[in-house]
Amino acid sequence: MASRSGRSRSILAAVLAVTALATSPTWADTMKLNYPETRREPLVEQHFGEAIADPYRWLENDVRNDKEVANWVERENAVTRQYLDTLPQRGRFAAKIRELIDYERFGLPTKAGGRYFYTRNSGLQNQAQLFVREGLRGTPRLLLDPNSWAKDGATALDSWKPSEDGKHLLFSVQDGGSDWRLLHVLDVATGKQLPDEVRWAKFTQIDWVGAEGFVYSRFPTPAEGTAFQGRNYDHAVYYHRLGTPQDADQLVFATPEQRELNHEADVTQDGRYLVIRSSSGTDRRQQVRYVDLQRRTRDGWNPRTLVAEATNDWKLVASTGTKLWFVTNKDAPHYKLVVIDLAEREPQFRQVVGERVELLERATIIGNHLVLNYLKDAASHAEIVGLDGKSVRDLTLAGLGTASGFDGKPGDPETFYAYSSFNQPAAIYRMDIATGKSEPFAQPAIKFDPAKYLIEQRFYTSKDGTKVPMFVVRNKAAAAAGKAQPTLLYGYGGFDISLTPGYSAVRMAWLEAGGAFAMANLRGGGEYGKEWHDAGRLANKQNVFDDFIAAGEYLIAEGITPKGGLSIQGGSNGGLLVGAVVNQRPDLFAAANAAVGVMDMLRFDRFTAGRYWVDDYGYPEKEADFRVLRKYSPYHNIRSGVAYPAVLVTTADTDDRVVPGHSFKYTAALQHAQAGDKPHLIRIETRAGHGSGKPTDKVIDEGADILAFLAKWSGLGTPQ
Repeated sequence: MASRSGRSRSILAAVLAVTALATSPTWADTMKLNYPETRREPLVEQHFGEAIADPYRWLENDVRNDKEVANWVERENAVTRQYLDTLPQRGRFAAKIRELIDYERFGLPTKAGGRYFYTRNSGLQNQAQLFVREGLRGTPRLLLDPNSWAKDGATALDSWKPSEDGKHLLFSVQDGGSDWRLLHVLDVATGKQLPDEVRWAKFTQIDWVGAEGFVYSRFPTPAEGTAFQGRNYDHAVYYHRLGTPQDADQLVFATPEQRELNHEADVTQDGRYLVIRSSSGTDRRQQVRYVDLQRRTRDGWNPRTLVAEATNDWKLVASTGTKLWFVTNKDAPHYKLVVIDLAEREPQFRQVVGERVELLERATIIGNHLVLNYLKDAASHAEIVGLDGKSVRDLTLAGLGTASGFDGKPGDPETFYAYSSFNQPAAIYRMDIATGKSEPFAQPAIKFDPAKYLIEQRFYTSKDGTKVPMFVVRNKAAAAAGKAQPTLLYGYGGFDISLTPGYSAVRMAWLEAGGAFAMANLRGGGEYGKEWHDAGRLANKQNVFDDFIAAGEYLIAEGITPKGGLSIQGGSNGGLLVGAVVNQRPDLFAAANAAVGVMDMLRFDRFTAGRYWVDDYGYPEKEADFRVLRKYSPYHNIRSGVAYPAVLVTTADTDDRVVPGHSFKYTAALQHAQAGDKPHLIRIETRAGHGSGKPTDKVIDEGADILAFLAKWSGLGTPQ
């Protein structure tokens, strides 16, 4: 292990190596970087008759506890920082992103006890603040200001829920981007925090049970030194009564005989039922249980089974009287709406709205109406129907975009929703549910002309003939002139997650600089239901990579981007995507950003939440799955002697979702390989986690670094 003085000398040497290169006017184009030396171990293991080398396994160690890993991070960041700071467009991108993100942003309001609660960011605040109004038109009053919680702005307000009477606010705190949550309660009238505190909550809903307490989900207190890397087991639902310590919390539900199950608990909007959904992985398959809260005093919690087999998705909608409403894909891959009356002697699910060609994402009951959110070719469509399922009206949206929200409860006269698109930051609307009339609640004042941009949805052909949708956003004048523009292609393709249109200040900075943006809706996602998801996971995972490669080939063939002008980006499962396609088609891409990626497919299930991902990836210890994973694992398939595109890996030292060891090992292997003269760097953020809760200043800095890097190697000109 290096001494402190030795470490300082190695960092200095790495920085001087980059500085020396910078004296040449063409250094960034033609010279090879002198990367920090990374120790290699002679570690080889046998897996189903194949010898698998893992020379960088030591980089899996927690940077908080391992000085050698911390030293490696420091040396890599020094080289990367020096390189990125020499890029001429870096400062311009930072200024442009700052300008484009500096607008007043509101969250969806929640009504409770005549009070309206909502978040607001004035523009450049690191974290959004939480406000309350007495009545819809009341004067806003600041309740919570997360910007005062940490000097670096990296402690965030995660989720929050007012009690039904609006007197208390339950909220969760996220620190440094971690998945762990700390729960607190606020007295709304005084703004003072109660002494109640709950620790080790994770992957949890928070919901009030009456006005006296709340339910949440947590894991056992982790053993010392394992909180950020240890596997998560023994999830359980607890009830906390206000004014009592956490060790007095009541266990509501757990499955010690099935330690792998997670349990999500929701209270229906009318406060009648507690619904617990249990699942073992990332697949949308749950067991469902319920507690009649009107009988809780007499019966205890005593959850009753409603759905015994975890074979389908059950999305809770609401309860009306003794009826529970769900959106489900049971016998309906594109989902349908059903209801069950628990007062019947033998309750049975009854269909209210049947399956359609479009994907039914969710439903809510507002007043005496149902609001149905559909996804059609990855864009939103909303419809209002009666409780009998008969159509009342469509909700007209302004083009290809995403509508979200529509929360409320039976009897409410109003609901709020947000609409956004690639050229439209989220605007908040209030809708009168009886008339369907919408009026603005909060509309952003933007600093660019959205009319300059053309948003298209195109369908291209993948390797096996499958038609895949892709959004393409570019300057209208450039499109009309047939001008090819350096293009940033984004993808994900996994876990039944749909990519839909939305605004990003970072992407808009790319567009304003003269680039084009494309987002491919790859198989493995949720855009078309179960079939689409199944076609891109497990043994079919290669389809995802083929779809993404075909998207890049299409953009070049159609003259949208010039050859040598295509950059790619993806995060988490999308980081895996980027790593895999760079290995498979390094000739196709000019530059790549692999963010917080799953890069070692033979050991992903050994850390934190990784064990859940076997639903999409399979089990590394099963030979059939191992054979598939081995073929595309980014870490294990780097090819020496092949010219790779410029690669910038981004991660965070406190990411406890996809632990940073994935990115560390992949980068070390890529730098060791003889993979061309373009830079292969890693940018390691501090206290940023997997992405959520990231403060605005870190968003700006990271976005500027990534765009400057991609612009350099894809030929995007200087921003105007």
